[in-house]
Amino acid sequence: MSTNRFGVRALAVLGVAGLAVLGTPTIASAHVSAQPSEFTQGGRATFAFRVPNERDNAGTIKLEVTLPQDTPLTSVRTKPLPGWKAEAVKAKLDKPVTIGGKEITEAFRTITWTADPGVKIGINEYQEFFVALGTLPEGKDKLELPAKQTYENGEVVDWSQSTGADGKEPEHPAPALKLAPKKAASDDHGHGAATTGTETHEAAVSSSDNTARYLGGAGLAVGALGLGFGVGAILRSRRKA
Repeated sequence: MSTNRFGVRALAVLGVAGLAVLGTPTIASAHVSAQPSEFTQGGRATFAFRVPNERDNAGTIKLEVTLPQDTPLTSVRTKPLPGWKAEAVKAKLDKPVTIGGKEITEAFRTITWTADPGVKIGINEYQEFFVALGTLPEGKDKLELPAKQTYENGEVVDWSQSTGADGKEPEHPAPALKLAPKKAASDDHGHGAATTGTETHEAAVSSSDNTARYLGGAGLAVGALGLGFGVGAILRSRRKA
């Protein structure tokens, strides 16, 4: 009888472990981030600001992103999102800069998404706000894009902290793009495969889906193993009896 109980207990524990693996979230991160986040210097970037709602008593109704002024972006385009109004604002630079041989005196400073009345990112939900940015700076391996997330109760969370020299992620990290140097002349006009934004995002989603499948397969394998142990234990206990 004790062996039988042990087998049943082992089956239950391993089955729960399998379900835990299957139930592991693989999409929404714990903070505002850029997805995908790797592109090529001097190219363009098409990606999404992924915004999870982290409060259990309020929804998110606004996202404001601040764009760099030391390496200004001359092109900003937003993808329409039902229920949200996007606005990209330009401003004069404190000091003109030269990009692609052309002097730039003004550039985009902010992008703001504001929810229509009755629309919000609800509890346990997340939303993606797509943009196309260019031209990305050269000689810089990282582009930080600080963001402010506003909740319907008036709370504002400032995602603007930089990662320290120790590589440890701060409590409220700023969304950031990793910029790789241009490859050889065989690249498509120096943009590189990493700058084909929509395709890259689809590849990232596909990778996430594959990861979920692998985790699901692992969970099923664990559950099957637990079932095998439980059946074996029951049969052994009956033979002894």
